[in-house]
Amino acid sequence: MKSITGSPAELLSAEGPLADAIVGYAVRPQQQDLAESIRRALDENVSLICEAGTGTGKSYAYLLPALLSGKKIIVSTGTKHLQDQLFYKDLPVVTRALDVPKQIALLKGRANYLCHYRLAETAANPGGLSRAQQAELEQVQEWGAHTQSGDLAELATLPENTGLRPHITSTTENCLGQDCEFYEDCFVLKARKKAIEADLVVANHHLLMADMTLRESGFGEVLPCADAIIFDEAHQLPQLAADFFGESITSRQLNDLFRDTLHAWTVDAMDVSGMDALLDECRTATKKFRLSLGRDDLRAAWPEKTGDKKVMQALDGLNQALGKLEQSLDELKERSRELENLWRRCSQLLELLMSFREREEDESVQWIETRGQGLLLHRTPLDISGLFQARLREYRCHCIYTSATLAVGKDFSHFAGQLGLQEVEARSWPGPFNYRQQALLYLPEGLPDPRTPGYTGEVVKKTLPVLAATRGHAFLLFTSHRALREASEIIMDRIEYPVLVQGEAPRNDLLQRFRNTPHAVLLGTSSFWEGVDVRGQALSCVIIDKLPFATPDDPVFLARSVRMEEQGVNPFWHYQLPRAVISLKQGAGRLIRDVNDYGVMMICDPRLRTKPYGRKFLDSLPDMPVTQDIEDVRAFFAEREGYNLSQNSPRAVLRNFETGSSVSVRVSGRRKSVAGRS
Repeated sequence: MKSITGSPAELLSAEGPLADAIVGYAVRPQQQDLAESIRRALDENVSLICEAGTGTGKSYAYLLPALLSGKKIIVSTGTKHLQDQLFYKDLPVVTRALDVPKQIALLKGRANYLCHYRLAETAANPGGLSRAQQAELEQVQEWGAHTQSGDLAELATLPENTGLRPHITSTTENCLGQDCEFYEDCFVLKARKKAIEADLVVANHHLLMADMTLRESGFGEVLPCADAIIFDEAHQLPQLAADFFGESITSRQLNDLFRDTLHAWTVDAMDVSGMDALLDECRTATKKFRLSLGRDDLRAAWPEKTGDKKVMQALDGLNQALGKLEQSLDELKERSRELENLWRRCSQLLELLMSFREREEDESVQWIETRGQGLLLHRTPLDISGLFQARLREYRCHCIYTSATLAVGKDFSHFAGQLGLQEVEARSWPGPFNYRQQALLYLPEGLPDPRTPGYTGEVVKKTLPVLAATRGHAFLLFTSHRALREASEIIMDRIEYPVLVQGEAPRNDLLQRFRNTPHAVLLGTSSFWEGVDVRGQALSCVIIDKLPFATPDDPVFLARSVRMEEQGVNPFWHYQLPRAVISLKQGAGRLIRDVNDYGVMMICDPRLRTKPYGRKFLDSLPDMPVTQDIEDVRAFFAEREGYNLSQNSPRAVLRNFETGSSVSVRVSGRRKSVAGRS
C-alpha cells in the first residue's frame, strides 16, 4: 500500500483517509485549520500557542502534521491517561490511515515501570506487606514474567494507589544503575532506548519537567533530543514548572529512606548493631515534627512557624536524628551500591531540611503543608518564566502549546507571560459544539456574598430544584474541601439520587461508578475540574459553588502578589483573576463533550453579576443562553426529554434563547423577560 500524501486539511476532509478509517467521522473546519497552522509552524521552525475548544479534535490536528513533518517530535501530555490514549488509540488509527512507516515510542517516568531488582527483593522479604499487597505481589510476579514493556498500566487489576508500587518500582535515588544484576533487562532502560530511535515520542509533562531538572543539574537526561515539542494540556505547565523548579522534602521521602535503609542493613550490614533503633528514632522524630504543626491540615508560609518554639525544637530533633543516620550510612557505604545510594539520599534530604533554618531567598517562597499524617516543606520560585526558558533552550527546538483553556477572553498574555513566551504567535479556534442549542447557563438569584457564613448551605438550597429537574446526572464542583464536606452532609438527606463524594474512593473508581450508576450525583473539588470526560446523559448538569479564586492566605499567592505590587503590577487583575478565569473554563468544559450532549451549567456565585470583573468570566465561557429563572432549567430538560409543552411556555423561551432574541412569557403566575447573552 502506498503512503498517502496531502495537506493536513485534505487528510482531515470528508474525502480523506481518516473519514474511511473512523466510523461516524465528522469533518471539523476548526480542526482542519488548526492542523494547517501547526504544519506551518513545524515547517517554519517557529513556536505557536493554540487554544482550541473542547471537541475540536486537537489530538489528530497535531498528530497528522507531526507524523508528516519528517522531523523528530516529542508530544508531551498533561496526564498518563491521555498519554496512553494517544499511544494505544489515536496513533494507531492515524498511522494505519496514512500508512506512514514511523517508529513511535511511549515513555513514562520510572515509577511506572516494574523494577526486576526491587520485585525480587520484595518477593524474598515480603514481611512488611499487608495481606492484600501480598496477593497483589503474586499478580505482579505472574504478569512480570511475560510483559514486554514492564509498564504497570498493562496490569489493570493493580490499583493505581496501591501501597505495593514503591516496593516494585525504582526511583532516581535508589536505582543501582549499571551495578544492578538486571541492568540489561531493565524496562526503564529499554523504554529510553526505544525513545532515542523513535520518530515520535509520547511523553508527559511530569517526565519532561524531570528531564529539564536533570539537564540543568548536569546529571544526564531522560528524553532524547527533538526538532519540536508539542505540549498538549499546556495550561498545566506554569504550575508544574513551579513545582519541579523548586525544592521539597516530604514525610514520604523520609519514610521511604528509613524503609529502604532497614532493608539494605538487613541484607548487607546485619553485623552492625543499632540501626533498627536509630531508624525508630528517625521515625519518631518525623512524627513529632508533624504533630508540632497541629493535627489539622495546614498550608502556610514557613516563616509563620519559625517563631514557634515547639515547632523549631521538633525540627532540630529531626535534623539531629537524620544527622546520626547520615553518619552511620557514611560508615557503611563501602559495603554495597545500595548503601552508598542511601547515604547520598540521606545527605541530600538533611541538607535541604537544614536549609529551612535559614532565611528564604528573595526569588522564592518557603511554605509548609500538612495532609493527614503527611508533611511537606516546599521552596517555590516566585517567577518561573526565566527558569523555564533557560531550561527549554537546552532542547534547541521550537514548541507548540495547545489546550482548550489558555486565554482570558481573547487575551493570551497571562499564559505567555508565565512561561516567558515573548513574540510567540497565539491563535484560538472555537469548539464545534452548538452551545446555544446544547446548553443553558443558570445564574440563580438571591444568593449572598460567598464570604457570608452559611453560604454553602444556601448554595445547596438553590441546587436541590436543579437536581430535581435533571434527575441527578450532575457534578457539584467546589472550590474547597471544607465546602465539599459541608455540602455533602446537607445533601445526603435531601435528595433521593445516589451521592458519590470525593475521598470515598480513588478518583477513577468514583468516575466509573458515576458513569455506571443511573441518576448519580458526584461532589468533588479541584481534581474533578479538569481531565474528566463523561459523555451522554450520565452528566447533564455541572454546578459550581463559586468562582475559583486562589485562597487569599495561600502562601505562594501572597508572596507573588507582594512581588507584583513591588513591581507596580496589580496582582488581582494580572494574576489572580486570569488564573480563576482559566480554572472556571476548565470546570465548564466538563459539561458538553459530544455533539449529542446537552446540559445546564449552574454557577452560584453572585459576583458574576455584581462585580465589574464578572464580565471577564462570562466572556470566556462558551456562548450559551443565560437565565436566572429555575423554570427555564425545567423547560430546558422538559423539551429535550420529549414532554409536550404549549407555545406559551418555557419551551418558547428556550427557542428565543437559541436565536438570541427576547420574549415575555408567563411562568408560575408571573411575567418575566429572558434573553440570550449580550
